[in-house]
Amino acid sequence: MDFPDDMKYTREHEWVKVNGKVATIGVTDYAQEQMGDIVYVEMPGEGEILSKGDAFGVVESVKSVSDVYAPVSGKVVETNDPLKDNPETVNEDPYNEGWLVKLEMSDASELGELLDAKGYEAFVTEEKA
Repeated sequence: MDFPDDMKYTREHEWVKVNGKVATIGVTDYAQEQMGDIVYVEMPGEGEILSKGDAFGVVESVKSVSDVYAPVSGKVVETNDPLKDNPETVNEDPYNEGWLVKLEMSDASELGELLDAKGYEAFVTEEKA
C-alpha cells in the first residue's frame, strides 16, 4: 500500500492534495483495495458547495457501495469526468488519474484536522488488526 507524504488523509479513507487554494480529493489506495473492482463512480456537479464531512459522491464496487466525504469545505471547481466511463481508474491509479473532485477551499485551516501519511498508515495498520 502506498501513503504519499505530500497528501493529507481522513479516517474515512479519502486523500487530499493541496495546490494553492485548490484541494484535489480521491479515495486512498487502501480504500480501493478494500472495495475491490470499482464499477461506478458518482460525483457532485461543478459549482456545488460542500461542507467538511458532507457525503459528496459514491464509489460502487463489486463488493460494496461507499459514500465519499468532503475532507474540507469548499466549492467544486472540477470533477474527473473520465471516471464515468472508466471507474476502474480509481483502482489502477488512485492518487493520480483516479482523483474524484477538485474543491476551491473556503477554510484551509480544516487541513490541520487531517492525518499526515505516517498518521494515516498507523490508523490503517490499527484498523486491520
